[in-house]
Amino acid sequence: MIKSIITISLFVALNCFSQTTPKELADKKAKQEAIIKEHLENGAWQHMMFSKEWQDNIDLGLKKDSTIAYLWQQKAMPYFKLRKCEIGMPFIDKAVQYDAKRWQPYRAFIKCIFARNYRDAKLDFEDCIKKFGNNYEMDHTYNFYIGLCYLQLNEYEKAEQKFKEYNEDILKNRQGLEHPTALFYYGISKYELQKWEEAIIEFDKALKIYPNFSDVKFYKAMCFMKINKEKEAMTLLDEGKNDDEKGYTINEDNAIYEKYPYQVIWK
Repeated sequence: MIKSIITISLFVALNCFSQTTPKELADKKAKQEAIIKEHLENGAWQHMMFSKEWQDNIDLGLKKDSTIAYLWQQKAMPYFKLRKCEIGMPFIDKAVQYDAKRWQPYRAFIKCIFARNYRDAKLDFEDCIKKFGNNYEMDHTYNFYIGLCYLQLNEYEKAEQKFKEYNEDILKNRQGLEHPTALFYYGISKYELQKWEEAIIEFDKALKIYPNFSDVKFYKAMCFMKINKEKEAMTLLDEGKNDDEKGYTINEDNAIYEKYPYQVIWK
């Protein structure tokens, strides 16, 4: 009985202690915004992203309040772009700790595209879906990246299903806004399953949107080779190489930092 009373008393005390008034929340938010303005907007952002000054300014902000998730993300981000994922990952983990809804999908994206840690990325995205729904990160839903992870883990049937769902969802909810990269990867999943004609159909859909998509032309040419259309294949390869020389390749924002899965290296 006494033990129960003590437990209840502790619970009540802790609950009262943890309650924060709206004014306290507003004050905390204002202080954090002031720190971000001083040490990020007027600090780190005034220097080159990869400089010591960038990191030093953010560290000063974190000394004032180590719970500001955005500062942790901005500290991590240059390391990812320098391909120093092992250095950056503990910092993005901190960002997720303080604001999972905003930064866990970003961390999963980094694991998929930059760190190429596909098993962890898949688990992270699946956890995001459970917590927040199948939302968007870097122009694609979480299912898109799960499909990429399956591709890179050689689980082609699962990849095909994910890209099928993703593209059907786009057609249903964003008609006319199909994404050529998504169609490319849907075609790739079929290519890996040796469904040559079906792959060509998806590649053609991508080319209808993005006619100079060099990577699509390469894999469509490979499909033509498999169905004994060598002349058409060689024509496509010539076109694809010329398009690549003009810079027409996967046009995801972060493709300037990292090669994407199945992106063709023509030279």
